[in-house]
Amino acid sequence: MATGTEPQHNGGGVRTRTRAAIAAPHLRTDRWWLAPAATAAGLLAFVVYSTWRAFANAHYYAAPYVSPFYSPCLAENCRAMRAGPNADLFGGWWGISPAVIILIFPLGFRLTCYYYRKAYYRAFWASPPACAVAEPHRTYTGETRFPLVLQNVHRYFFYAALLVAGVLTYDTVLSFRDQHYRWGHMGLGTLVFLANITLIWAYTLSCHSCRHIVGGKLKHFSRHPVRYRAWRFVGRLNARHMQLAWASLLSVALADFYVYLIASGVFNDPRFF
Repeated sequence: MATGTEPQHNGGGVRTRTRAAIAAPHLRTDRWWLAPAATAAGLLAFVVYSTWRAFANAHYYAAPYVSPFYSPCLAENCRAMRAGPNADLFGGWWGISPAVIILIFPLGFRLTCYYYRKAYYRAFWASPPACAVAEPHRTYTGETRFPLVLQNVHRYFFYAALLVAGVLTYDTVLSFRDQHYRWGHMGLGTLVFLANITLIWAYTLSCHSCRHIVGGKLKHFSRHPVRYRAWRFVGRLNARHMQLAWASLLSVALADFYVYLIASGVFNDPRFF
């Protein structure tokens, strides 16, 4: 029933004539903008750093360590890595950094991740900027139109992320060698790689797609006890999906930066045994 107190909004989207009769854009008095601002700063910092490292095409291998940004190395112009993740699938015609080839898959997995969607939708697109804060857009179509409809390929990027995580696990095993490729050694870089691969696997397995794969489409968990236990395990990880997303993003950048420092001669990798 009309009361005569409805605000007159000429815009679209959430600012229509059906909006509640509140003159202020929102009633929040806290610093609600801090969270999206911090998210934007963190994601932007990673984008700048990863872009620089991806196109640098240098200082990504220092035996026995290979940067996760360049692994597996699929171009002919890759550094020679003894027993490393070399696969010359792209011949001499590929002239730019080989990191560009492989980074498509982990970045595609993260860009379409349910948590990261929320993060950059709020931080960069203000859709919405925060809870109980109206978004400035005139219309809202969700992920039903191009290009956001492409977010539905997340489940397929998940399978690619599993393969990449498997290769990074192999790289971590190779880190138990010394610079002369002798086994039975461990350096500070080994610990960096171990921490990184642990977080990478935890983030990958905490994915919503993984939770659906291990426990979805089941009507009776009692008839599938193994899948039920796997579903519960993934569910516990899924509850920490946001924290694992940020921790693994930081760890993969630190692992790459560590290799860069060693390969560029800033310092030598400390050896424990």
